[in-house]
Amino acid sequence: MAHVANTDAFVVALLGAESTGKTTLALALRTALASPACRVALVGEYLREFCDARGRTPLRDEQPHIAAEQTRRIEAAAADHDIVIADTTALMIAVYSDQVFGDTSLYAEAQAAHARCDLTLLTALDIAWQADGLQRDGPQVREPVDARVRAALGRAGAVYAVVSGSGAARSESAMASVRRAMDPPTEAIGGDADADAGPARWHWHCERCDDANCERQALLPRP
Repeated sequence: MAHVANTDAFVVALLGAESTGKTTLALALRTALASPACRVALVGEYLREFCDARGRTPLRDEQPHIAAEQTRRIEAAAADHDIVIADTTALMIAVYSDQVFGDTSLYAEAQAAHARCDLTLLTALDIAWQADGLQRDGPQVREPVDARVRAALGRAGAVYAVVSGSGAARSESAMASVRRAMDPPTEAIGGDADADAGPARWHWHCERCDDANCERQALLPRP
């Protein structure tokens, strides 16, 4: 599997279980970030293209090709754009190979390729599931897939932001994370930082970020 080249492009990866708004967010981010001075590419989900062309979901032995092609497309976009919005990465293919086929062989290369991404946005399960053709297995698979994504990100040591809310609030949550990640880092950590420097390129996440219930509890209405 080809790995994404080390370029100056800022790569934003959107990961999440089915019907959690990844494509809607990707489109919103591209619109918000694009300008005459900033070349923004949206790399769509090759799996959807694969399924639509064949009228079926992939077989187990077709999964490596799909993962490799997703990475190749991100690499190509990063070569001549300033920002790449990836919907999604090979890591989601590895997760579904694990979920559907019990095949964990794609994780290592998918995690290595995903390491090139500058920011990972994980879409929360707080919006209703909707049917959408061949790729939707049902609402019952969302929590197991979400757990596998979080576990894979944890094994890779990847820092990620959970995007929640509905409608415009969800898009604004994603944009806020992008802005924080793209700002230059402060010079001091644990000391006095320049107040005008803006937030750091990294961001903190709690020790329970592999637990989906963590942010779900925060979204529950107060009594």
